[in-house]
Amino acid sequence: MKMYKNVKYGLAISIILFLFFQIGWSQTIRVLEVNTNEPIPGVAVYNLKKTKYKVTDINGEANIDKFNPREILYFQNLLYDKLQLRKFEITERSNTVYLTPRVEGLDQIVISVSKFEQSKRDIPQTIVSVNAKDIALANPQTSADVLNTTGNIFIQKSQLGGGSPMIRGFSTNRLLITVDGVRMNNAIFRGGNLQNVISIDPLSIQNIEVTLGAGSVVYGSDAIGGVMSFYTKKPELSYKDEVLLKGNALLRYASANHEKTGHFDFNIGYKKWAFLTNVSYTDFDDLRMGSHGPDDYLRSEFVMRQNNEDVIVSNTNPKIQKFTGYSQINLMQKVHYEPSDNLNYDLGLYYTSTSDYPRYDRLLRPRGETLRSAEWQYAPQQWFMGNIQVTKTSSSSNLYNKIQATAAFQNFKEGRRDRDFQSPLRELRDENVDAISFNLDLEKKLSSKTALFYGLEYLYNKVGSTAKEENIDTNTSTPNVTRYPNGTTWQSMAAYTSLKYKPNKEFVFQSGLRYNYVISKADFTENNTFLNLPFSDTKLSTGALTGTAGITWLPSKMMQWKLNASTAFRAPNIDDIGKVFDSEPGAVVVPNNKLKAEYAIGGEFGLVLNFDDKVVIDLATYYTFLDNALIRREFELNGESEIIYDGELSTIQAIQNASKASIYGFEAGVEVNFSKKWQLRSQYNIIGGTEDNNGIEVPVRHVAPNFGRTHLTWKSKKILFDAFLVYNNELSFLDLAPSELSKDYLYALDADGNPYSPSWYTLNFRTQYQWHNKLALTVSLENITDQRYRPYSSGISGAGINAILALKYAF
Repeated sequence: MKMYKNVKYGLAISIILFLFFQIGWSQTIRVLEVNTNEPIPGVAVYNLKKTKYKVTDINGEANIDKFNPREILYFQNLLYDKLQLRKFEITERSNTVYLTPRVEGLDQIVISVSKFEQSKRDIPQTIVSVNAKDIALANPQTSADVLNTTGNIFIQKSQLGGGSPMIRGFSTNRLLITVDGVRMNNAIFRGGNLQNVISIDPLSIQNIEVTLGAGSVVYGSDAIGGVMSFYTKKPELSYKDEVLLKGNALLRYASANHEKTGHFDFNIGYKKWAFLTNVSYTDFDDLRMGSHGPDDYLRSEFVMRQNNEDVIVSNTNPKIQKFTGYSQINLMQKVHYEPSDNLNYDLGLYYTSTSDYPRYDRLLRPRGETLRSAEWQYAPQQWFMGNIQVTKTSSSSNLYNKIQATAAFQNFKEGRRDRDFQSPLRELRDENVDAISFNLDLEKKLSSKTALFYGLEYLYNKVGSTAKEENIDTNTSTPNVTRYPNGTTWQSMAAYTSLKYKPNKEFVFQSGLRYNYVISKADFTENNTFLNLPFSDTKLSTGALTGTAGITWLPSKMMQWKLNASTAFRAPNIDDIGKVFDSEPGAVVVPNNKLKAEYAIGGEFGLVLNFDDKVVIDLATYYTFLDNALIRREFELNGESEIIYDGELSTIQAIQNASKASIYGFEAGVEVNFSKKWQLRSQYNIIGGTEDNNGIEVPVRHVAPNFGRTHLTWKSKKILFDAFLVYNNELSFLDLAPSELSKDYLYALDADGNPYSPSWYTLNFRTQYQWHNKLALTVSLENITDQRYRPYSSGISGAGINAILALKYAF
């Protein structure tokens, strides 16, 4: 009996000791998001050599028994700042680790300003950000629509397959677009409205950073009004023995233009290699406008080809904007190789193509009592890019601590097809641009308070251009004047440096300089068969020195001041020097070989007030003066002011350094967090500006009317509701630029019969429901009151009441 008691006693002691050691030595940590305390699944936890690894589960938990007490553990997730801690430090923190979101409030990390990560609060310029979660909620049809959701960027559309951003009174080739650090602007980016931004698949975007204001020090020519930096999703590595397989599938439908979108992306991750495939296809039908608004926007008639003859046909439903539909495919393949923790190799391949798509505004042009054009459409807009990037994020070199080299090749294709009403002659013009670029960017920490950023850039563009006139009755064709001189080249070489000085947490000073040298060469011999220009070739060389200086000051947690001054430039490109096209009815633009760069000087003053994150107010005012502005003006060739172009006597125009402009504005944003669930956000923009027109001050073409948007959201862990207003002020007849007055058929008519852009608003609602981080359903109802409106300078009216249904599955 005694022996039995001893055995029983010993067994109990053993069980207690076993449980004690299990509790004492088994270490399970929990990874939470700072501020919200929400668990973060999918966080990779690994050691320096990546020989040990764990991934947090759906509750944000992971067991770290296999790591040594003094071993450094790395915590990594694409949506959060990378963190490193020793194992014993985690124990001291009660086995809880907090990660900071990469895109959240004033602590947001931005890359576009210096090519390397910086805290947003250190940047003296206004930066607007959009992340993948925002895009998933908004369900934009194109990347232009993504930019429109910011509330700071105005979007003009000449057709459904369009989207030309306007930022602080600038647009088109005075704004810069980059994709994964590679410049998209090419030698034929024009001063007229551009739709190249729609070549970027919105479903491939991880985040967007838009710098409002000049960015020439880092990006060179064109970055006068702002820089739109798109960063696509990155392949994810596996930090465990198994291969990481994950992906997303999405289906979406929108009623206003019967949009049908399908999307698929798939990630394969190994320890050092990762691959990401992205495919999207969208098909749009003709867009339906709203029911309540100006009748001037209705599509009452259109041209059809019947029995080999053009006839005017009445539209049975004038709210349907006939000949606006098109389709688009986007493909992306990325490869990531990480041989060590501080060295990355990235390869990206991108391809996008639209179908043929009509230019709707040109199909509306009248000629007397009939329509001017029987056909006017763009050939497929195609874009291909291959880029390779090498990044080293830690080095003891005397020259740099971080270094990044990027080489890229791009090919752009676009074309135009137009034929006048009842004419057998169809004009076909096609353009092709090959663009090569190389960037070297470096960062050197000079001290704990000072960092130096510097780099080199080389760009080379070659333009191909063909044209012919086709007779649809006889099926014959003859050569015609090309839009650009075929074989033209454009080169840019630059060096830049910038300095960041941060003596304490409250004050930051940043400044920079860049020198750019641009060379353009063009041969007009072929086009002189048609134009008889007074020159047969040209070579333009332009140099520009630009600079910036700014400060941010945080005298308290409640207040942040920003002040920035900068200069920027735009060198004449091939579109300025050598273009031939019909700019408007009865006018033709011809080449000009006597151009120089336009130059901008500007400043920005901002204030952010943060009342304990309950109320955040963001204010900014700015001014830009543009000198030697490149603008279209009347011109003479061999003493003549008119020539025959495409069979029509036309007034001669050319791009000239013939103007100067002053642009100014004020931006106000407010965010009110009533609770963890309720939030109000609002943004409003006031813009003004004038330019010189032969000694007379006139409105600037790309100064948008005052505009804004307001959102009221409620969210919990699984569901989100968002009710929002989008609104635009009126631009009266007197506020329209002269170039807009010549397109009066696009505008509504006021009481005096003059064209103007009426004010408008839309009321919208959307909700998103998430099932177990796998399935997400988004339902939206836009323009609930079915307003008929047309954004300023646009050729197409906005969508009427529009129901959107999107279903996304993550696996």
